[in-house]
Parts: sequence; structure tokens; C-alpha cells
Amino acid sequence: MKTKNRNILQITLLFFGIMLILLTYFLYPEINKKSFITEEPSKIEKDDSSKTTKNFFENVEYNGLYNIDNPFIIKSKKASISNDEPDIINMTNMIATIEMNDGRNIVITSDNGIYNKKTYDCFFINNVKATDGETILLSDNIDLLASQDTAAIYNNVILKSNKGSLLADKIEYDFETKYYKVSMFEDKRVKVKLVK
Repeated sequence: MKTKNRNILQITLLFFGIMLILLTYFLYPEINKKSFITEEPSKIEKDDSSKTTKNFFENVEYNGLYNIDNPFIIKSKKASISNDEPDIINMTNMIATIEMNDGRNIVITSDNGIYNKKTYDCFFINNVKATDGETILLSDNIDLLASQDTAAIYNNVILKSNKGSLLADKIEYDFETKYYKVSMFEDKRVKVKLVK
């Protein structure tokens, strides 16, 4: 009887052992998978954020030629370039220095600006100041378009020199003809004060 009980006990233990092995290798992984499965994440909609991804830089400097033979340097404390327009640099605290053929250096500063490194076009925005050492020009905007050999100074233009002063809304300068076109918005009169 003892042997018979012992055999039953051994068979029962063997049965539980096989059941534990089967449960461990087959049932437990299935239970574990189900416990970690959560709801499927909702599909992420692709927006055009890749177009607005920007790379940021500090203390940027570009060199080039303006009007074919005038070397210039563009500097900025901070700049960013978007992936969709790699030739356009958005700048903060922009400074441009242009060496003129007559020996003058024109320095233009602004709070913000845009520089196109392909066409060399510069757009100075907010608190713009341009000077050659003798004449000071203040405005909200200056567009130096190397691609068109023109400059447009507009919005609250004030020109001061030892020869007089000028208040206008817009001044256009053509580098080829060397002519200025001074105008006011809304057909107002240009205010000029000349000193002899």
C-alpha cells in the first residue's frame, strides 16, 4: 500500500510539474502580452512642421560682393535657417558693413533682418540705422536688393547730414543710375531742410 501511495504521489507531482512547465512556457507569455497591450496609439497626422523646422546659430558672419565690386560683411548675433528655404537666413541684431569704391564704409544695423545668401539681398527690419560716418539714415525698413541694384528705405525715414535733413516715407535708390526717388505715402509732401 505504501508503494501504491508513493506511486500515486509521484504521478501527481509529475503531473503538477508538467502543468507548471506548460503554464510557464505557454500560458504565462500570453498573459504577460495581454497585460502590456494598451490601446493602439492614434495615428499621428503629419503636418507640414518639417517645413518650419529651423536650425539656430549664434555669431553668424557672411562675406560677399555687393554691386559687383563692393565687398560686404553681414553679421548677426542669432540666426535661423528653415529646412524648406535653406538660402534664407533670419537674423537678430543684424549688422552689415559695405566698402564703397570711394573709401567710405557704410554700416547698417537693425534689430531683425533677412539675408538671402544666394542673391545677396538684405532686408533690415525694425530700428534700422545706416551711416557712412557723415550721414545718418534712420527708418523701420531698408531693402538692399543686390539682384536688382536698388535700395528701398521706407517707413519713418529720417536722413540727417551736415548739409540738411529729410523726412519721408520712402526713398528708392538705383545704383546704376545713382538717382534717388523720395516719396510720401498718401500723397503727402516730403519735408526737406537744406543748410548752406
